[in-house]
Amino acid sequence: MEKRENHIKSQHTLFSKILNKYTITFLIFLVWLAFFDHNNLVEKWQLNKKIATLKKEKSYYQEKIKEDNRKIKELLSSKENLEKFAREQYLMKKANEDIFVIIND
Repeated sequence: MEKRENHIKSQHTLFSKILNKYTITFLIFLVWLAFFDHNNLVEKWQLNKKIATLKKEKSYYQEKIKEDNRKIKELLSSKENLEKFAREQYLMKKANEDIFVIIND
């Protein structure tokens, strides 16, 4: 019986230490920071995720710009390249030519 009473007392003191006014205040502060503050943790996590996505998109578009610049330089370097591009992309032709479009399935 005495062991049980000591055990209950030790639980009670542990419980009272955990739930003192400083601990409760600290927990409320953490909850406030995590969910209700203007710069809350959930919002920061979402913004970091969006930043990572935007960085990936930025690198993708920078590569596309480099590729397009290379194609422009190639097209403007000679008249033959420009004619080839116009024929392939826009199906243009000279007056005495016929165009056959072959579609591979």
